[in-house]
Amino acid sequence: MTTIAAGVTWARPFVLSALIVLGPVLIARQLVAASPDIRDFLDWTICAASSATSGRPAAVPTITGSEPLAAEPHKRVTSVIVDFPPNAFSPEHHHEADLYVYVLEGTIRSQLGGQGVETYTKGQSFFEPDGSVHLFAENTSATEPARILAVFVHREGARLTVFH
Repeated sequence: MTTIAAGVTWARPFVLSALIVLGPVLIARQLVAASPDIRDFLDWTICAASSATSGRPAAVPTITGSEPLAAEPHKRVTSVIVDFPPNAFSPEHHHEADLYVYVLEGTIRSQLGGQGVETYTKGQSFFEPDGSVHLFAENTSATEPARILAVFVHREGARLTVFH
């Protein structure tokens, strides 16, 4: 039993390290495969790392669209609905994209690196510049869900969410 427990403890950091090292290779393979629907690839990219390390429910992203930008041949705009179940938490991460966030329902508490903690309610929005560190985001309610619309403007092949 001790050997299994030690293996599991060792395996988790190894798997996360493997994702970091192999991620670009796997992404390239996805691009070369030329999936007819880029949303499949983007869903895979967003979900490549888990945010459930806090023991709280994780936010659940769903790609709603992704289109190339006509004026910028190597860039895309991708929209994602992110559902935050009650008490959901998203740990420290960054985006390889400029990101505009609009709160569709509920209340989200959030903090970007170098800024104070902010609380956003339905109808409010905020912006995250490419590469800025998002220290956390959470649903402040233990009983009601929250939902945001996240609009990414990113390079082709960028990792939309990278957990630290």
